[in-house]
Amino acid sequence: MRAEAEPRDRVWERRTELPLFYASLVFMAGYAVRVLVPGTDHVWQDIAAIAILATWGCFLADFLARLVLSGEKPRRFVRRHWLDAVVVLLPTLRPLRLVKVHDAIRAKGRRPRRSLYPRVITYAGLTSVLLGFSGSLGIYHSERTDPASPVRTFGDSAWCVVQTLTTVGYGDVAPVTPTGRVIATGLMLCGLALLGAVTGSFSSWLIQVFRDEDDEGAPGNGSSPGPRR
Repeated sequence: MRAEAEPRDRVWERRTELPLFYASLVFMAGYAVRVLVPGTDHVWQDIAAIAILATWGCFLADFLARLVLSGEKPRRFVRRHWLDAVVVLLPTLRPLRLVKVHDAIRAKGRRPRRSLYPRVITYAGLTSVLLGFSGSLGIYHSERTDPASPVRTFGDSAWCVVQTLTTVGYGDVAPVTPTGRVIATGLMLCGLALLGAVTGSFSSWLIQVFRDEDDEGAPGNGSSPGPRR
């Protein structure tokens, strides 16, 4: 029997995952220029704006192409791919798809997928870094013009995001604008999820290591001598 053909939308997603990841980096770079260097030459500001619009157009075109190729009704497709719909609206959340990007990179290099625990830790680490950077840009962008906000520099914003993602929350630097608080709330939820994933994975790995050591050291399995008769 012939193997069942891979769905067209899956083929499209597999082939476009890496290019869209690189596009997300371009989007983030353009957004960083718009936020961090507002007084720069207008030419660079225009280039950054064009990069943001072009990459956002790529995300929208990808979502629509997958919708058409899937053959599903729009409501059902959005319900099944709600994260992709959110990423189209907020491209700075693209790092949440890093688990698929990681697998696509290894598949392109024809390398086997790593075990679960390294994959979870790698995904959580990269996602935290990219989400932290984009969250810092968003909070700084929304807070810097408010005289009541303690966020005066990008460093203040990054410190606020680190506290939020790690769920420490010293409270010395906190957003006061509605947009900044919405971003911080989203980072809190992402931080809890990522921290739980890493903690659970690390705990499971330790339990597995200790279990393997106990099995290897058990009498009669050839790794240690059993009692003599």
